[in-house]
Amino acid sequence: MSDTSKEVKIVDGGVAVDNNATYPDVRPGSISENADSLQRRLNNRQIQLIAIGGSIGTALFVSIGGGLARGGPLSLLLAYTVYSCMLGLVNNCMAEMATLHPVSGGFVRMAGKWVDDAFGFMAGWNFFFYEALLIPFEITALNLVLSFWRDDIPTAAVCAACIVLYALINMLAVRGYGEAEFWLSGGKVFLIAILFSFTFVTMVGGNPKHDAYGFRYWKHPGPMAEYHTTGSLGRFEGLLAALWSASFTVVGPEYIAMVAAEAKRPRIYIKNAFKTVYWRFGIFFILGALCVGIVVPYNDPTLVAILNGDQSGGGTAAASPYVIAMKNLGVSVLPHITNALMVTSIFSAGNTYTYCATRSLYGLALEGRAPKFLTKCTRKGVPIFAFMIVMCFPLLSFLQVSSGSSQVLTWLVNLITAGGIIDYIVMSVTYICFYNACKAQGIDRNAFPYTGWFQPYCAYIGLAWMCMIVTFYGYSSFTPWDVGTFFSYYTMVIVAPILFVGWKVIKRTRVVRPHEADLVWERPIVDAYEASFVTPPVGFWTEMLQLVGMKRGIKDVRRESI
Repeated sequence: MSDTSKEVKIVDGGVAVDNNATYPDVRPGSISENADSLQRRLNNRQIQLIAIGGSIGTALFVSIGGGLARGGPLSLLLAYTVYSCMLGLVNNCMAEMATLHPVSGGFVRMAGKWVDDAFGFMAGWNFFFYEALLIPFEITALNLVLSFWRDDIPTAAVCAACIVLYALINMLAVRGYGEAEFWLSGGKVFLIAILFSFTFVTMVGGNPKHDAYGFRYWKHPGPMAEYHTTGSLGRFEGLLAALWSASFTVVGPEYIAMVAAEAKRPRIYIKNAFKTVYWRFGIFFILGALCVGIVVPYNDPTLVAILNGDQSGGGTAAASPYVIAMKNLGVSVLPHITNALMVTSIFSAGNTYTYCATRSLYGLALEGRAPKFLTKCTRKGVPIFAFMIVMCFPLLSFLQVSSGSSQVLTWLVNLITAGGIIDYIVMSVTYICFYNACKAQGIDRNAFPYTGWFQPYCAYIGLAWMCMIVTFYGYSSFTPWDVGTFFSYYTMVIVAPILFVGWKVIKRTRVVRPHEADLVWERPIVDAYEASFVTPPVGFWTEMLQLVGMKRGIKDVRRESI
């Protein structure tokens, strides 16, 4: 037990720290886990799978086909590789901050604490709308994927069923949510393994047609597609379109930051989750982009029909490029298995977004940037009123009853993408201010649980890259000029500065100076909580083995009782 631990008490909602006291050897649960009402119940295996569940959804299985159709296989691979590397720089920033300060609201509250209260207000509401709008996006995509089996499945019934299930799961204690998401996210990993295996086996000839097609589609129709214009400029614009696709698909650090306040042993488990993000980027996104470009040509008629929103002739029946490839090769059973797992994967992503939107709204309320009644939690640690507001957003999925699923998906993707990039800009700016504060106050960052490498240069490069992406990703609305398309791309970009300026004027906030930044914050509570553990942390695979052993034990008990 560390002799630097401090005794922590909650006094009138604040934190009182006795710097001369040491924390006694007590078990978890006998001290405060947070400065608020959230409970630390997520274990290592749940955190790792939730991180996967949040980062892998519709985009990797369905929307990635749009990037392929516009850019071609080489452009898609380059775009996903470059963007993954750049987001890795942002992840490096977020890992250091969230491991040291695993607070409710994650990077949203950090932005207000270390940059400017108005900046935190803007960041919080941007992230809330980003997550909340992702929920109807996933429900809409679910209807698109379900049309693989039948075109007459009632759209409204699917929307209603998803909303009810999301409500039931998220009303459980956080441990129940974590367990549900663990199994749902496990299905995603299994699905990815199937799709990667399918790609390798079929490209070397293991398919009904015995066609060893290899990298044929990289030659015919070619490695790079023309988009928007023709010639070299058209191929460059195709690369940009693939890059915009990557900016929507490749995500991750924000979800780990949001679960940090409800994670057991956050200084260890959250750190491990951030460190494995780089592997996830390489395996899931970069390798995924390579596989998609191998199995289907960018000019495939079905793929192009989906991209153009063609609802006729079964255009949406095979929404995923993988399912299109399976049908083209005459594979009979695997498309159904893939589509079934895709349904659970998309549902899982929507479930994660419901959780994150609720916690972000709760974090806003904690800092007075949203009504105070939203901080009310149930006995199980669920922010009940924040959750009720979040559940209004899935109702937007009913828009597809009158408009086609593909059209609604396009609207939502355009609106959401900018919000996600703004989140990464916020993380980068927040880290720069955090770094400057550490330097001004003479704090040795090497003493932190996790120290980001190559800082602060990672933050500056990541910030420059994300600013460039959010500025130019809607360039197609200018040639020719289209007001509707412009606002679908740039609404969030316009709203963000309005939120910042508006709150700054109303509250008369000021930028936090480096030497004034509160770098202690809730650290004493977390330090005391971590110090209270009398057993060593449990590794991911150890927990998995324990889970298998526990289930075997339950079966043995049942047999004995019979």
